[in-house]
Amino acid sequence: MASRISDTIIDCTNAYELCEWWKKVLDYVNVEGYQNEPGDEECVMADRSGNNSLLFGEVDDVRKPGGRMHFDLAPTDRRRDEEIERVLALGATEVADRRNPDGSGWMVLADPAGNHFCIVRSDGER
Repeated sequence: MASRISDTIIDCTNAYELCEWWKKVLDYVNVEGYQNEPGDEECVMADRSGNNSLLFGEVDDVRKPGGRMHFDLAPTDRRRDEEIERVLALGATEVADRRNPDGSGWMVLADPAGNHFCIVRSDGER
């Protein structure tokens, strides 16, 4: 018998603001039954199919920036570099540029709370 992931939780100091930011990056939506209002200690969002959700939970002591887990994001409707520009415009910050001259590689970014994530090439670029 195996376990399954029931929730993916991201610790933060402001659940609402971080959830709203990630909704813009991933094009996710609110989940029925969750208010997702300013001041809420937990906010949940899901992809439009409802198959993948993320919960943002407020904690008093956020671990070191970058954390021990991160997302790798593959653009669905644009090239990697276009997605990097879009996400930077939304407020992400560059941590490390790991792109290579041959087009391979990725960029490490941080969300407004300092959590690291990478943007890799789209399926069409691979």
